[in-house]
Amino acid sequence: MSGGDWIQALAAFDRRGEACVLVTVTAAAGSTPRAAGTKMLVGADSLHGTIGGGALEFAAVETARAMLDRGEATLRSEALPLGPKLGQCCGGHVTLLLEPILPPRLRVLLFGAGHVAKALVTVLGTLPCRIVWVDSRAAEFPASLPDNVTALCSDQPLEQIARHQGFTHLLIMTHDHALDYQLTRAGLQAGGFAYVGLIGSATKRARFLSRLARDGVVTGGLTCPIGLPSISGKHPGEIAVAVAAEILASSETIRIGKNSGSIVTNDMECSSCFAVCEAMRPPHDR
Repeated sequence: MSGGDWIQALAAFDRRGEACVLVTVTAAAGSTPRAAGTKMLVGADSLHGTIGGGALEFAAVETARAMLDRGEATLRSEALPLGPKLGQCCGGHVTLLLEPILPPRLRVLLFGAGHVAKALVTVLGTLPCRIVWVDSRAAEFPASLPDNVTALCSDQPLEQIARHQGFTHLLIMTHDHALDYQLTRAGLQAGGFAYVGLIGSATKRARFLSRLARDGVVTGGLTCPIGLPSISGKHPGEIAVAVAAEILASSETIRIGKNSGSIVTNDMECSSCFAVCEAMRPPHDR
């Protein structure tokens, strides 16, 4: 597997939020099927690259998948004499390093690059999580981003929901109500997000619920308004802290695939979210 191939495969695992094990031949002595430095990625039901096939590869894949089943996070080194232990005729000696690569527990797909989103990215950028940040306006993204944030400028945002089904949290706070609705509907219909959060007021929530019902969309997984109700400030930074706290709390209790119950609210009018939404909206759209 060439450098570019395994890096691309690893990126695909990361995008889907799936764990994998990177298997590397760290030493090869005598007659061996592959040289030191050869890499292979093992997923729960997929395999990318090869370390030579045969009993060696079978044993490595079996060990790697057992590590995934147990959720192991520590490196493992395996020294394997090909002849005596594996029954291969090569007769050489191979050392393998098995490195579990686990996705962060919290993986956020964020739509919108307004004031609240920018403040939220600053907060989440300090946490052990992964954020993909989507907006159609490249100029709205800051020049410098935290290492755990990927900014995507896209005029086809709905495609990103399908591409990031392995993410745990979907947050919608764009500058366009129509786009907010399309993203909310697509996120709920996708069914894979543990949390679908929509910024907005009680009025916006009621309108969206009515439209979603007409469209036949189950709304049990929707959180609107968003943010801990005990933090009621109107500053974008305060709202960002409230939202970050809520999604951190939800990541402890919500399980992906849950799609029952009634709409989640914070029992508040969410005047802070409404004020910021209105401030972000162009004058001709108000």
